[in-house]
Parts: sequence; structure tokens; C-alpha cells
Amino acid sequence: MSAPRRIAVVGAGLAAVSTCDALRAQGYDGELVLYSAERGLPYDRPPLSKDVLLGKSHRENILLRPEQWYDEQGIELRDGAPVRAIRPHEGGLELADGELAAADRIVLATGGTARPLPVPGGDDPAVHLLRTWEDAERLRERLLPGARVAVIGAGLIGAETAAVAHALGCRVTLIDPLPVPLTAAVGDDIANALHLRHSAEGIGVLIAGVARIERRPGNLGVLLHLTGYGAPVLADTVVVGIGIRPAVELAEAAGLNVDNGVVVHPGQRTSHPNVLAVGDVARPEGHKVRHEHWEAAQRDGEAAAHGILGRPLPSFGASWFWSDRHGSRLEAVGTMADAERTVLRGAPDGGAFTVFGLLGDRLVAAAAIDRPREIKAARRIVDRGVAVDAAVLSDESADLRTLLKR
Repeated sequence: MSAPRRIAVVGAGLAAVSTCDALRAQGYDGELVLYSAERGLPYDRPPLSKDVLLGKSHRENILLRPEQWYDEQGIELRDGAPVRAIRPHEGGLELADGELAAADRIVLATGGTARPLPVPGGDDPAVHLLRTWEDAERLRERLLPGARVAVIGAGLIGAETAAVAHALGCRVTLIDPLPVPLTAAVGDDIANALHLRHSAEGIGVLIAGVARIERRPGNLGVLLHLTGYGAPVLADTVVVGIGIRPAVELAEAAGLNVDNGVVVHPGQRTSHPNVLAVGDVARPEGHKVRHEHWEAAQRDGEAAAHGILGRPLPSFGASWFWSDRHGSRLEAVGTMADAERTVLRGAPDGGAFTVFGLLGDRLVAAAAIDRPREIKAARRIVDRGVAVDAAVLSDESADLRTLLKR
């Protein structure tokens, strides 16, 4: 199979840039065009809810690649060039300004958009989403000492934003209908320890939903009327962190198979032979959820490059993700929901500890707070599929690397 002459990558996040990087690394020497709806160089999103809000990082600090990289790699970066439609059956795509561009292969890396709060008042100017650099810039100006900030959603983005706002001196209330978020991913022990940390740091935590948001007279903040909680919450600023919606509009209009994302097969192939999908917008066939993590986007790009060039697909090990909050780092490999029992290493009330998830005598997942070495070892154990001894896992004096020698 001959390599395509011109590849168009639609999107400019990590998955898009990783696809371009992997194509060049695999020796692809054809035309490669990256279409970005945003102006400026592509940037990394995880820092937006951390160092960018804290004012420690500026846009030039979070670029995925320096400007000269695109020239050196022969990648044409079309920033400020949103795509209106893809036309794979015609061998091209259409930009928002009406320009038609040829493409033998199209890689959809359109990511997702932050889910708005679907309640009356959810579009009030005091309500902020956090997905883009511009979102972070607008929000950062509001996170002033003494400001009353309500964060809706206690998942990764919500929890990180709440921790940053608290560190900046805001009076923070974190609202989520779930008593303990993230249990499916990291297990009860880690999830509980993480969630309790908010209250210990002085953040108000409410188990509730939001029924409506009401602006107070005289522009004196807003009232959040909650379900499951009596008194409304007064806030100057509201941050909504309830997940993202995959940006599937281009795929749907082109007739691709879409179901909670663009459905992809091995090599990131979609239902059209000339279209691939990577990153947050893609959902592997047979999986119920999309993998909305940094490393997953990077791996998708590598898999797509191999698929386009007809190379054997790379073999990836267990998934990994991280989150920073209140000066601590959560790291996790695999998914704790896949385990039938768990083993603790260290005590949850001690701050730093690890939880291992076992299926039979195999390690399938691990999550830890401030124990990076144990997560690194756990990942290797999961990937190799070796039998493990629960007593060794729980013994803090035991070297986990010995399990790899069996």
C-alpha cells in the first residue's frame, strides 16, 4: 500500500501534534498540514488548571513544540483556520472561509468542548468553563484573594481548580452530587483520601446538584440553588468542571460512525477508510468510555501514524494518568474497576500511600499519592503480567522490583 501524498490533521492538541510527530518519525515525507481553529502555536492543556491559573506559566511555557519545530519537520501549521466540513469521499476538506483543500487522509483530532451547566442561569457571566487558554486567562483574573468561588464538579479539573483557587486566597466551595468522585478509576481508599483533603485544607465541600443560578440585585454575585442541600451558595465566580463533550460535528456531518465519540478500530481507523480519529474525540470500538488522558492522546497519535503507513501497530502497556492538588500528586495505572480486590501499602491517614488492584494473582491497577517510584514499579508489573504476592505488595520494607524477577 502506497503512502498518502497529503495528510490533513484537524485539531491542534496533543493528539494532533503527536500524530504529526509520529508520522515524521516513521519516515513519512509527504505533505502534512495541521489545521487549528485557535490562533497561535498549539499548547498543552493540563497546565491550564494548575500553573497557568496560578500565574506561574505563560503561553510560551506550555507550547507543545517550539515554532521552529514545525518548519524543521516540514509541517504546515494553519492556525486560525477552522474546518467547516471534511469530504473524504472527495479527497479533501472545506475551511470556514470556503477554501477547499485536498487530503488523501484526514485525521480528526478535534478533541472536545467543556460541558456547560444545563440549568437556568448556567450562562450567567459569572459562570466560567475551563478548556482553552482564553478560558484560563479570563478565570485567572477572577481568582483574587477573598473572592467567593463555587466549583461545580469534583473530578480532576474541578478538584485541581478548587485547590488552585484556595491557594490564591479565594473562599472556595466545591459542589458535586457524588459523595466521593473518582472511585471507579482509583478505588475507594485513594478517592476518599483525595476528597477529604479538600475539607482539611479549608474548602467547603457539598454533596449536591445545582438546580439554578440566580444573579443577585446590584450585580452582587450569584446564588446557586442546590438540590439535596437547603441554603443557596453565594459566589462571585462559578467554575463548571463536569467533563467534556466530544467534538464530533465534522464526523457526524460526514456520515462517520459516532457513538459517544467517533468510533475507531485498531490503528485509529474510523468507518471511512480515509479518515482516522485520535485523542478525546475517539472511542475505541468495544470500550464504553473514551480515554480522556494526556498519555492516551499521545498513544493515539502514534497508533494513527502506524495505521496510515501500513506499519505493524505498536503495543502499549497499562494506561497512566496524574493529577496535582494541594501540593500532592495522584498517579494511577490501569483502572481500579477492573480489580476484584485491593491491597494497601501504607496508611491512608499518613498522607502518602499506594493501593494495588488485583485480579486473581495478577496486578491490573495501582494508584498512589506521592509515591512515584511505586507507581513506576507497578506499571512494569502490570505490563509484564507476572504473578504477585499480596504480602510483598503491602510490606513497605519490601522492594517491589523483586516481583519482576520471578
